[in-house]
Amino acid sequence: MPYLHASAVVIGEAGVLIRGPSGSGKSALAYSLIAAAEESGYFARLVGDDRVRISSHGERLISHGHASILGKIERCSQGVIEVPFLAAAVLRLAVQLTGTDETALRYPEPDHDHILLAGSKLPCLSVRQDAAPAALSLAILADLRLRRIIF
Repeated sequence: MPYLHASAVVIGEAGVLIRGPSGSGKSALAYSLIAAAEESGYFARLVGDDRVRISSHGERLISHGHASILGKIERCSQGVIEVPFLAAAVLRLAVQLTGTDETALRYPEPDHDHILLAGSKLPCLSVRQDAAPAALSLAILADLRLRRIIF
């Protein structure tokens, strides 16, 4: 299966896939989510930044970082830095970064809370790409509905 233009992290034992257009803040959200989770006392690692492969094993979706950039993430004004990583994780949640077009948010598609990847459904949270990564990370960790998915 080809690599997706996405980032992925693992929090506790659950992988979170972060999707969105180029420049939408996937790397910033991944880095912020790892920092917020660790600050809250949870295990958190980067799985992959910029290129993530998804495979299906039974009912599980597994994310894999690209071998040539494992443990590397792009940070604004710092360039590419190295961080602790895991090479793969079981995905439990996708975060879709959307544009700032209010119409897309007001009238979501029917099944907007799930995406289909490699033949399997994955819960999906759609958020505006202009949301502050730190605030969004804390909201993801604090949201009780999402906590049942992630932890």
